[in-house]
Amino acid sequence: MRDTIALILGGGRGTRLFPLTKIRAKPAVPLAAKYRLIDIPISNCINSELNRIYVLTQFLSVSLHRHIRQTYRFDHFNGGFVELLAAQQTVDAGTDWYQGTADAVRKNLRYLDQKWIRYVLILSGDQLYRMDFRDMLATHQENDADVTIAGIPVARSAASALGIMQVDAGGRVTGFVEKPQTSAEIDRVRTDPSWIDAHGIPSGGRDCLASMGLYIFNRDVLVELLHRTPYEDFGKEVFPAAINQRRVQLHLFDDYWEDIGTIRAFYEANLSLASSAPPFDLSCPQAPVYSRPRFLPPSMLENASISGSLIADGCLIGRGAVIENSVIGLRTVIGEGVTIRDSVVMGADYLQSPEQRDEDRAAGIPPVGIGSGSTILGAILDKNCRIGRDCLIVNERGIENYGDDEPLQVRDSIPIVIKDGILNDGYRFH
Repeated sequence: MRDTIALILGGGRGTRLFPLTKIRAKPAVPLAAKYRLIDIPISNCINSELNRIYVLTQFLSVSLHRHIRQTYRFDHFNGGFVELLAAQQTVDAGTDWYQGTADAVRKNLRYLDQKWIRYVLILSGDQLYRMDFRDMLATHQENDADVTIAGIPVARSAASALGIMQVDAGGRVTGFVEKPQTSAEIDRVRTDPSWIDAHGIPSGGRDCLASMGLYIFNRDVLVELLHRTPYEDFGKEVFPAAINQRRVQLHLFDDYWEDIGTIRAFYEANLSLASSAPPFDLSCPQAPVYSRPRFLPPSMLENASISGSLIADGCLIGRGAVIENSVIGLRTVIGEGVTIRDSVVMGADYLQSPEQRDEDRAAGIPPVGIGSGSTILGAILDKNCRIGRDCLIVNERGIENYGDDEPLQVRDSIPIVIKDGILNDGYRFH
């Protein structure tokens, strides 16, 4: 991996993850109680002995910049770095906001103009998976490929939401359809399940190969493609064009992979990590997930009942609290008799002293955390929420979408209390 560089794409506005992306970039969204989405691709790189990484950012990137700066530091002798490339204007023509994934890389090609770089690994900043990129690079080299793309077998029923590839007997990509909507379109790029079985992966009836949006390019090929074309997006334009002009190879992958692109996907992925048999193992010693080191006290629980949940550091959980199938983030304060079920609570950026909490109550403002007697069912609470006493949050009416500026909004039928949102004592949403 010494002649490979990684580019992690920070993504666009993240409208499908709104309101979690109202004040932060997609890769900065908290995940699994103590991480952020960006920690996943960076950890995969580090565990693959790839430590030269650029992160391309544009929208609401302050918290993402802060997190990366405080987390990923390498010593002076190994040559490693994680550097941020924010959209910027320069004296060169056309350097302004990124218009797509390929355009973002095109506007930063000067950082790839180094003799030691032979391969460029392009990753997404908002996916949850674990992969050793050394295996993918081996596939690329063994097949003398110009481009290699990671692909995962999926059932026909899932094909309409993904880019589906067609391959020949040797795994060379020969066709591609973006989000096929009809059976005829799927049949055009269908893969015989026996081919998948023959490559060591049980097909289980799956007959489609979906693009994971992870690419390895020969550096010179990538530079030529971006110089020669005005293409703005890898998945929709650069990759399909490369199939006709270059050798594009499939790297077959079959493990947990989730694109955290919607509120529903974010919610379900978090809760799956709190299950007794999580599909993604956060405790894997061979390939850990790294994040910002924090100096927090252990969480304190006072006669609480907790099952099937993730509890981060620095939490204070009051007497009689019941927490089931939930994710509780850093520094969460939970009052007495609180019930939290099937929910994602992101925690807080700071701990209040007892005096500060008393001052808030005297001023008629709930302290940061969840007040005594409250019930939270099937919801997401963003950071620094102030939920008063005896509040109720549950979407009994099945509302699909609600609110734009309110402290509590609903997306994909999931109630969301926005960052720094305040719900006063006795608040009801049901």
